[in-house]
Amino acid sequence: MTSYEVAVREYADLGEGPTWDAAAGRLIWVDILGSRVHTHDPASGHRTVMATGQHVGAAKPREGGGLVVNLRDGVGLYGPDGEDFRWLHREPVPGRRGNDAAVAPDGSLWAGTMRYDEAPGGGTLTRLTGDGTVRTVLGDVAVSNGTGWSPDGRLMYYVDSPTRRIDVFDVGEDGLPTGRRRPLARIDRGFPDGLTVDADGCVWVALWDGAAIHRYTPSGALDRVLELPVRRPTACAFGGADLADLYITTARTGLEAPHPLSGSLLVVPAAGKGRPQPAFAG
Repeated sequence: MTSYEVAVREYADLGEGPTWDAAAGRLIWVDILGSRVHTHDPASGHRTVMATGQHVGAAKPREGGGLVVNLRDGVGLYGPDGEDFRWLHREPVPGRRGNDAAVAPDGSLWAGTMRYDEAPGGGTLTRLTGDGTVRTVLGDVAVSNGTGWSPDGRLMYYVDSPTRRIDVFDVGEDGLPTGRRRPLARIDRGFPDGLTVDADGCVWVALWDGAAIHRYTPSGALDRVLELPVRRPTACAFGGADLADLYITTARTGLEAPHPLSGSLLVVPAAGKGRPQPAFAG
């Protein structure tokens, strides 16, 4: 079993989206179904919990402070004090909610959606810039999940969970993927969920119903497996002062007999070497 620690003991229904906020020295993560954004400062142990009022798929830091959040009805912004909420892009669709999201090297937000019933073709992947410009990049997905970029920004990795693949796109000068979409890796252990890309360009992905984190090299070879006690890890991200600790969110939802740590935030100390993540330019 992997040498893990419990960073935050919690009973999140659907913990997701860990993100290291370097400016604040804290980890941000969400409980989607609990409609809450959590923060954790590993140096001091200080925690905060903020209710969003509706299901929240992801929360990322903004350049000027505050958060951008991928909500049920669209993408919104909170000010530095956690107040002053406003919609950046509101597009409520009955039966659909925001899911995982990621900030690209150019500071744009890539926000995924999915239907609650996970119907094929019911989800999207949309790019939003700081001025509110919106472009749907993928309009025919089921469960839009992990998104990340290679260290040089020339490749984008993407997970639509039911496909059981990590796909890769070439990225053009405009920051958008070109037409070349191809599998990086096929998953036969659970379903791929959230992902992160390390300093070596390797892709770490959480395996929903797979009780593990897999790391894949840029060529698609599986070269490391982190076994976990929880059945449903959802996403992972590097954090800490040196970006060496791997934080892992987990879920309890849908489990008749969840492990006692299901829903908690776990951490694997000195797991690897992450990269600084950009804040949303808006």
